Amino acid sequence: MGAPLNQSSPKFRREPAEARKLALIQATLDLVARDGVSAATVRAIALKAKVTQGLIRHYFSTKEELISAAYEYHMTEMTDQVTAAVGTGPATDQLSRFIDAALRPPAANPRAVALWAGFFSKVQNDPEMKAIHARTYTYFRDNLERLISVALEENDRPSSPDRLHRLAIAANALIDGLWLEGSALPEAFEAEELPQIGRDAIGAMIGISLSVKATT
Repeated sequence: MGAPLNQSSPKFRREPAEARKLALIQATLDLVARDGVSAATVRAIALKAKVTQGLIRHYFSTKEELISAAYEYHMTEMTDQVTAAVGTGPATDQLSRFIDAALRPPAANPRAVALWAGFFSKVQNDPEMKAIHARTYTYFRDNLERLISVALEENDRPSSPDRLHRLAIAANALIDGLWLEGSALPEAFEAEELPQIGRDAIGAMIGISLSVKATT
């Protein structure tokens, strides 16, 4: 009779394809955040992710495809983090929480702005990166525009589609500026300073008083 199996011995587990792709994207993001896009070579990514270079080529036909995927993942994840903080309840509160979440961690932090700066150098010269930038910018702005629209309706201040579009562009630009400075120089501002400035400025822009209340 054979010896009993060692139940504590390690077992081989095949990771799902999406998990492996995500691990490669995360390794790429780590390299770009630390040393810029030029540091994200296939060899460096393989070493960081502890995989073979062949595995990278199995999931991404070129390094540029992986760089693009990492950029889109990073930008989309930031919007998803902000949107997740909106919660439910009055529309004015939801808009306030959206602005607040965009201007504090995890959306606003030094690593996030390092990634933005690292990738942005490619946006103007790479059509695919430019298309990703357009998609992710629109994704954030459309979420913001929807929240502005319902908040205005809730306060009996409905607006035309054209005006809503312009308000969303302006509010998005204001958030971008505060996010950039707050992420690059977090020690230069008090913890609540930039979120409060963002809420006050956008509230004045759309004619509604905005304050943060707990998520419901």
